[in-house]
Amino acid sequence: MKLDSAGLEILSRDECLDLLASTPIGRIVFTDRALPAVQPVAFCLIDGNVVIRTTIGSKVAGAAKNSIVAFEVDDFDAAMRVGWSVTAIGHARAVVEPDEISRLSLLPLTPWAPRSHDHFIHFIVMAPEEISGRRVRN
Repeated sequence: MKLDSAGLEILSRDECLDLLASTPIGRIVFTDRALPAVQPVAFCLIDGNVVIRTTIGSKVAGAAKNSIVAFEVDDFDAAMRVGWSVTAIGHARAVVEPDEISRLSLLPLTPWAPRSHDHFIHFIVMAPEEISGRRVRN
């Protein structure tokens, strides 16, 4: 097991991808009016790509298309003092091809926002170019 300078276990790319696939909500980091912004989003990991469901006109939809974004998921048990964190960085793109939109519409993506309207669905796909993760254990 490889450790970083803080004593945290360094996760392999495969471990990071497995952990990414294990949770339905993550946080996308993007630029909004020249400032960093973070927003929770519903997502799925498909063929190694992060697929985010959002609404047309949302900040994420506007800011994340054709730009570099970061994506983060984590889990931490405060009582047991164990957990993990995974961060992926890559180019995001808006899905515009009708066939791809139809295929992604079948994914089990539950909207993060309670008032999301299905007829305003927009998908962002991010292919991780860099991925890293850490785990803390007792």
